[in-house]
Amino acid sequence: MESRIRKIIHIDMDCFYAAVELREQPHLRGRPVAVGGRSGRGVLTTCNYEARAFGCHSAMPVFKALQLCPQLVLLPVRHDLYKHESQRIREIFAEYTDLIEPLSLDEAYLDVSHFTDRSGASLAEEIRTRIRETTGLTASAGIASSKFLAKVASDWRKPDGQFEVAEADIDDFVRQLPVSKIWGVGQRTGEKLTGMGIHTCGDLQQYSLVELDRCFGHFGQRLHELCRGRDSRPVRPHREVKSVSNERTFPINVDTAEEGLRRLVPIIEELAMDCSSKHDHRMIRERFVKIKFEDFSVTTTQRAASDIEVSGFTELLEEGWSRGGGKAVRLIGAGVRFHSQSRVAHAAGQLEMF
Repeated sequence: MESRIRKIIHIDMDCFYAAVELREQPHLRGRPVAVGGRSGRGVLTTCNYEARAFGCHSAMPVFKALQLCPQLVLLPVRHDLYKHESQRIREIFAEYTDLIEPLSLDEAYLDVSHFTDRSGASLAEEIRTRIRETTGLTASAGIASSKFLAKVASDWRKPDGQFEVAEADIDDFVRQLPVSKIWGVGQRTGEKLTGMGIHTCGDLQQYSLVELDRCFGHFGQRLHELCRGRDSRPVRPHREVKSVSNERTFPINVDTAEEGLRRLVPIIEELAMDCSSKHDHRMIRERFVKIKFEDFSVTTTQRAASDIEVSGFTELLEEGWSRGGGKAVRLIGAGVRFHSQSRVAHAAGQLEMF
């Protein structure tokens, strides 16, 4: 019953990086603007709605974005500026609750269940107004009794809007919801669901837990719960991410290590952006490279490291590639693992003692 009485708000800043840049450079308003890597191998971190009208979106390669929108204004990433704005927004959140779970610089869950005399919708409206008055930026919000529904709802009235999934409306709301909105449903699972004739959560509800477990393993239980709007996950203020990675599956297998190295570079660039924007406070302890060969066998190479350095990943890729015995490669991934935050804090405390 706990999930039925909670008040959870998901705040999602609208085109955050691009919005900050437009606030700083108002002469660009009305033009398609994106923030991202400046090289042809870079990727977009975000873009404004004018750019999205041309088909541009985050994580899209820069060269493709420029093909879709030749007049695109491409700006370099300024992480320090975005982190500063994110901290100002977090300070606003902290005035309402201690239960804040950041997902990145531009979005977070807030548990405001302790406000027994106010609705989640009124609190979300007030928080969004405070953000706009303090930073000049707009935010969208979703309000519900669970994290899953709150996050889905925050997309409903974008930009600069909010939507609440009321308790009485949950069943009707999720029945019409596309299964692609379910947390954890990626491209491969989505294709499998489509192949089964499942397009909405209502379709998915027709399958029993036993059937979903048989088709999707342990994830079947998650599908069974979420397609009914059930999500008991609490808002965790101190959630610790242990690793972060990016990978690419190629439409045509890669035959040579030289070509593999060329494909690795944009993967590392995106990894560096993710770490800088979402995990800049974390200490790296290890790099790793994952390779999936044409026969679907997988190998992973790893080495102790403290930073994201292209040459270090290059050595790992070459080592992994040599294990394939001449086989072509269908997927390459790169990632880092972090030191435990508690261990880092403990070590820092020990150092201060001396």
